[in-house]
Amino acid sequence: MNVNTIKDRLWQYWLLCRFDKPIGILILLWPALWALWIASHGQPNLLVFVVICAGVVLMRAAGCVINDYADRDFDPYVERTKQRPIAAGKVSPKEALVVFMVLCLTAFGLVLLLNIKTILLSFIAAFLAASYPFMKRYTHLPQAYLGIAFGFAVPMAFAAQTNTIPPVAWLLYLAVMLWALVYDTMYAMVDKDDDLKIGVKSTAILFSPYEREIMAVLQIIILGLLIWVGQIERLGGFYYAGVGVAAVLSVYQQKLIFHRNKADCFKAFLNSNWFGMAVFIGLLLDYGLR
Repeated sequence: MNVNTIKDRLWQYWLLCRFDKPIGILILLWPALWALWIASHGQPNLLVFVVICAGVVLMRAAGCVINDYADRDFDPYVERTKQRPIAAGKVSPKEALVVFMVLCLTAFGLVLLLNIKTILLSFIAAFLAASYPFMKRYTHLPQAYLGIAFGFAVPMAFAAQTNTIPPVAWLLYLAVMLWALVYDTMYAMVDKDDDLKIGVKSTAILFSPYEREIMAVLQIIILGLLIWVGQIERLGGFYYAGVGVAAVLSVYQQKLIFHRNKADCFKAFLNSNWFGMAVFIGLLLDYGLR
C-alpha cells in the first residue's frame, strides 16, 4: 500500500468520523462543559476536563460512524447523505466497524483514568451511543433517544468531578435532553421528504404539522430548567445574561424554521451552537468573576 493510498484511507475515515464538520462536536461539548463548570464551581480538575472533552470528541465520532453503518441502506437515497463514505462505497461496512471499535476503545482507555463511578457510567453511555442509530426504524422519537445518549456527558461530568450525581445534575440532564430533541428535530426537518419516501421515522414527521409549536414549548421549558439550575446553584447575573442570549437565539431559530425551508431549518440547527456557547460563557464569567 503506497503513501497516497494510505492518505486516501485516512481521509475517508476522517470524513466517516465527521471531523470535517466540527459543529456536531461543539453542540455536544457545550453541555458537558456546563456540567463540568457547575460541578466544580468553575474550577474543573485538569485531568477530568481533558478526559471529558476528548471523550466527547471520540464518542461523537463513534456515533457518526455507527450511524452511517446503520443507515448504509438508506443514505444512498437521501440527497444530504448520499456522498457519505459508506453510502458512496469509499469505506466498507467492515472497515467502519473497525473504526467504531478503535474510537470506543480509545475513549474507554481515557475513562479508565477517572473514578470507578465514571467508568461504570461509561458503559451506559457507550450502549446508548451505539444503539441510537437503530431507533429510527422502530420509533418516531429517535431525536429524543439522541438526547438521552449524548446528554449523558452531563451525569458523567458530575461523577468524574465530584464522585456524585446530585439532583441538579439530573435537572441539567433533562434540559440537555430536551435541547437535543429540539435541535435534532430541526435537523430532521431537512430530511423529512426523503425520510417519508424510504420509511425512516423522526420527530419531524411525528410532530407535523405542529413541529414549530411543539419545539417552541420545549424551548420555553429548556430555558425554564436552565433558570432553575441557576437558582439552585445561586448563580449570578452573568449566567442569566447568557440564558437571556440563548432565549433570543431560540426566537431566531423559530423565525428560521417558520416556513419549513430546508436550508433555513439547517441554519436553525447550526445556530444551536451559539445557544450552547451563550450559556457556557455566562457560566464562565459568573464563576470567573466572583
